[in-house]
Amino acid sequence: MSTIELGDSIPSLTPHAVSVSLPTWRDNVGYEEGDKRVLDKLPTGYPRFFIHKLIVAFADDIVAKYGTPDQTAMLFPFSKISQRCLDFIKAKAESGFAGDIKIINLFLDKSKEVSDMIAKVSPSVSAVIFHKDLFPIAKQYWQHSGDGISSRQAEFCHALFLDGKLINPAPPQPTVNQKRGPKRYQRGSGFQTPPRESKATSENVGVSQLSSKTDAAERESTQFLEERFGRNLDISFVDNAKVAIRRRVAGSLVDEVDLAVEPRPNTASNTRGVTGLSDNDVYLYPCGMNSIFNTHRMMLKCKGQLKSISFGFPYVDTLKILEKFGPGCLFYGNGSSEDLDDLEARLKAGERYLALFCEFPGNPMLACPDLKRIKKLADTYDFGVVVDETIGNSINVQVLPHADVVVSSLTKIFSGDCNVMGGSAILNPEGKYYQALKNAFDADYEDTCWVEDIMFMERNSRDFVNRIREINHNAEAICDVLHAHPLVKEVYYPKYGPSNQFYEDCRTPTGGYGGLLSFTFHQKKHAIAFYDRIETAKGPSLGTNFTLVSPYVILAHYWELDWAAGFGVPADLLRVSVGIENSEDLKARFAVALQAAEAVDS
Repeated sequence: MSTIELGDSIPSLTPHAVSVSLPTWRDNVGYEEGDKRVLDKLPTGYPRFFIHKLIVAFADDIVAKYGTPDQTAMLFPFSKISQRCLDFIKAKAESGFAGDIKIINLFLDKSKEVSDMIAKVSPSVSAVIFHKDLFPIAKQYWQHSGDGISSRQAEFCHALFLDGKLINPAPPQPTVNQKRGPKRYQRGSGFQTPPRESKATSENVGVSQLSSKTDAAERESTQFLEERFGRNLDISFVDNAKVAIRRRVAGSLVDEVDLAVEPRPNTASNTRGVTGLSDNDVYLYPCGMNSIFNTHRMMLKCKGQLKSISFGFPYVDTLKILEKFGPGCLFYGNGSSEDLDDLEARLKAGERYLALFCEFPGNPMLACPDLKRIKKLADTYDFGVVVDETIGNSINVQVLPHADVVVSSLTKIFSGDCNVMGGSAILNPEGKYYQALKNAFDADYEDTCWVEDIMFMERNSRDFVNRIREINHNAEAICDVLHAHPLVKEVYYPKYGPSNQFYEDCRTPTGGYGGLLSFTFHQKKHAIAFYDRIETAKGPSLGTNFTLVSPYVILAHYWELDWAAGFGVPADLLRVSVGIENSEDLKARFAVALQAAEAVDS
């Protein structure tokens, strides 16, 4: 395959793609630094970081009708979520200034003629409208929580809005004349978020490139949307698709299904390692981060306002959730046995915590926490355990016996096609907090997954077991290639390293080591040459059916490289999400890129 051009969606020609092509090292740096050369080429990006142009266009039209020229909007599925965003903006805005913020709720006008299926789905959108100067704060909520609407929902509901079929039943609210905000919220003021908020500056610039309205003539009509909806979706199929997804996540459904009937679970095939687990213990969310965000909220409801523990070097937004949406957290970035010693000493001294959040394995270093020891500490000192299994996945590892809640990004290997977002949270029926958590989840849960996204997720996930096994094989083959090369300094993979035993403790009888690996060269110039030459897709995300390479630390921690290095995460690290390509072809591509690295010295 030839390298995908800068700014093209990954996969190419996919309007709701989850990734975007950044084919050179310089492109990645330019993205983080807000380089116009790069940002002007980006029509899309990872959805929580880069607000899709279809969502921006819809928000613009809502503001045009219900707001003022100096306002913008964030779009959410329900009013309750909009209220959380509004509360966050007010809490984080400079004292005395939050501007004129309001919530506009849009519902299907049942008096208008629409198809029966659209009437049953009854689409709705809730908009938080606020002064543009507050966008950096609102964007933090969008990114960290994952609560925003999907691009498919925006596309569909926008057409209904333009046809006057999605309306605000209340009369428009009078708008109060707004004052300018404090200088640090004004455009061009030079306001920078702190270093560990590296995404805010570059991503906000990216959104501004998309803020011009889409030509109304290019938008699909309601009639076309209804016809497309009718072709692809039957409401009974959507309900059964959700059941199928939940049962796949629970490990009780691995076979092909006919969605015309409710899928039957195979309790004998449960791969989770606990008894009594059912699909009713699985909760679906619009993205993986939203499952973490809501699990943290439910833990707070169950156990009160206690600090959490973030154990191991985390995916960036997990740490932000624990820091910003509660009393804070104790952060152990190394995730080592010494860190557990320190935690145990604190617990013995009387400190108490809400829950320990960790990844298994971690991203991007692929180290594994000692879940057995963590579980013993949790049982002794009364805190919850939340494990993110996105990278390990349920086919390779059984982590539910060691956790109260297991969360996962279904966007990744469960889907594989890189064209839909999704997330899940599983409650352990044998866990200490099961009943309290079950009561909290059931009382609070709102299904915010858009129906079209559900259908794509169900279709994509039908063969996830076989794909994972192929990817396991390919990833080990690539590790062998990298290990054998003299320019490569270190390969990070669950099969190797001091935490391998912790992975083996949880590995399933037929499980492999997953499709994610990272590696470093002895010199940065070799990393750059390799990345610029490798003929694979290159961009954010992981778990794709195709191999995807990224200078992950540059993208995730560009403004805090020294901070990341302090936890043993090198700036020049390359992360590889291995796909299902032919193994020999894949090895050949890596060999060519390694030759390019060698040529730097010639």
